[in-house]
Amino acid sequence: MEIKQKKLSNLHTFTFSDNHFNFAFKDNSGSDDFDLNYADFPDKSSISIEQNEWLRNVGVVWCLLGCYRIGTAIYSDLSLSGTAFWLFIGLICLVWFAFTKVKYSVYKTEQGRIFIINDKKHDEIISEIKERKKAQLLKWYGEINLENELEDEVHKFNWLAKQNVISQQEADEKIAQVELAYKNDSNQQTFLN
Repeated sequence: MEIKQKKLSNLHTFTFSDNHFNFAFKDNSGSDDFDLNYADFPDKSSISIEQNEWLRNVGVVWCLLGCYRIGTAIYSDLSLSGTAFWLFIGLICLVWFAFTKVKYSVYKTEQGRIFIINDKKHDEIISEIKERKKAQLLKWYGEINLENELEDEVHKFNWLAKQNVISQQEADEKIAQVELAYKNDSNQQTFLN
C-alpha cells in the first residue's frame, strides 16, 4: 500500500509493507528515504510550518503603501486612478503567502524525522501507521512468555494497555494467566524435588 502527499514542491511517499514502512520525501532542498518498524513510530509529534516570511512582510508593506496613496488621494481631492496599484500588489503577495504555507506534523525517530503534510491524507496516514503499530506490538509482545520473570511479564501487559494495544481488562486477564502459569510451574518444580 502506498500513500502520496504533494504540496507545491514537496512530495512525500509512505510505502507500507508487513513489518515496516518507508518514508520518502523530495523537495527543493533534496530527497531522502528511510524504513521504520511500526512499533518504533512515536506517539508524540510537533508542528512545523514552512512559509515565506519575506512575501508576507512585503505584502503588508505594499498594502500599507497602497492604503496611504488612496488616503492621500481622497484627502487631496485627487483622482483615484492608479492609486490602488500597490494595495492590489500587496494583496496578491498576501494571498500567495497564504497559498504557499505548508503545515506538517513532525515525528522524531532514531532514523530521522517523519514529516506528514496536514492535508486530506494526513489522518489516513497516521491512522494506518497506528493500526499497524498496534498489530505489530501485539504480535511481538501479546503472548505469555514463561521464560521471562513474572514481574517482567506483568509489566509487559500493563505497558501494552498503556500503549492502547490491549484494554486494561485484557491486560488484567493476561496477568492472571501469567500468575497462574507461574504458580503451576512453581508447584511442578516443588513436586519434582
